[in-house]
Amino acid sequence: MYKTIIRPLLFNFDPEAVHHFSFKSVKLLNKLPGFSSLSRKRYHNNPKSLERELFGIKFPNPVGMAAGFDKDAKAFKEFSNLGFGFIEIGTLTPKPQDGNPKQRLFRLKDDAAIINRMGFNNGGVDAAVERLKKNPRPGEKGHVIIGGNIGKNKITPNEEAVNDYIICFEKLFEYVDYFTVNVSSPNTPGLRELQDRKPLTRILQTLQDINNKKPIRKPILLKIAPDLTDDQLMDIIGIVEDTRIDGVIATNTTIERNKLKSAESLQNEVGGLSGAPLTNRATQVISFLHSKSNGAFPIIGVGGIMSEKDALDKLNAGASLVQLYTGFIYEGPGLIKRINKAIIDQG
Repeated sequence: MYKTIIRPLLFNFDPEAVHHFSFKSVKLLNKLPGFSSLSRKRYHNNPKSLERELFGIKFPNPVGMAAGFDKDAKAFKEFSNLGFGFIEIGTLTPKPQDGNPKQRLFRLKDDAAIINRMGFNNGGVDAAVERLKKNPRPGEKGHVIIGGNIGKNKITPNEEAVNDYIICFEKLFEYVDYFTVNVSSPNTPGLRELQDRKPLTRILQTLQDINNKKPIRKPILLKIAPDLTDDQLMDIIGIVEDTRIDGVIATNTTIERNKLKSAESLQNEVGGLSGAPLTNRATQVISFLHSKSNGAFPIIGVGGIMSEKDALDKLNAGASLVQLYTGFIYEGPGLIKRINKAIIDQG
């Protein structure tokens, strides 16, 4: 029903307006008596064989929602009811910011893709924390596994970026299950420069030093761009080894525009490209990191997962978990269920 009725209707309207409408609809529907339990019964009936334990967290299934969808932690419970094994919120910044001017979200329907230049639009970390306080504690019934994706404000110069990451880390620490350090979005000017070895090592090591002083530390992951060269990917492996962070999320959106079918005016829109055109490159990055590191750290695979095969390819390439974003928009919640079934069938 989603692909034949709901999606064609929604795709007639502005993508960002549809995004907000979908949020409100999901929250409203979940307030109807019995709807939440019905959703969970339909989409979230996970056998033990789907459980994955990674960096000390037991995930009910390996399919999560990628960052960028529920930026402000407004609907993590409702989206969990659709079958996601975990939800990554953010990217969150210390101060609220509007992001880039609209229009900043574009559908490339002929390519099953999206271009966004949102620019870390979010209500700030404090507002998200207030919502996360409603999430039951780990081990309690109804707890949703939350990843906290953190970044810097646009106005913060790169030489002071570490302070923004510290603020978000400290404020979210009690309320998320793991952290993702985002230095790979193409939509904040200069942000990707923080992927260079020296500034990135400084940020990660600073967070690790704080982390290691906590009574119970939280896993820290690094989200990387798909546009890194092999030499840069080798640097990432070295940085993970040096800082002893817990893993990598591969990959963010791409600035490449290769072999697209959509109108040139759409292709030329500035921003990060996600969806089907990213499928192969994201899998290649996962495979490279896994093989060159000899499986030294866990990888969460994201980028162009539009089908069960795409998810299995990433898992077989070395990913331990996967995340959806554009595939969820194009395929609907049924994709989560199909991926989990394919994982069970593969054994």
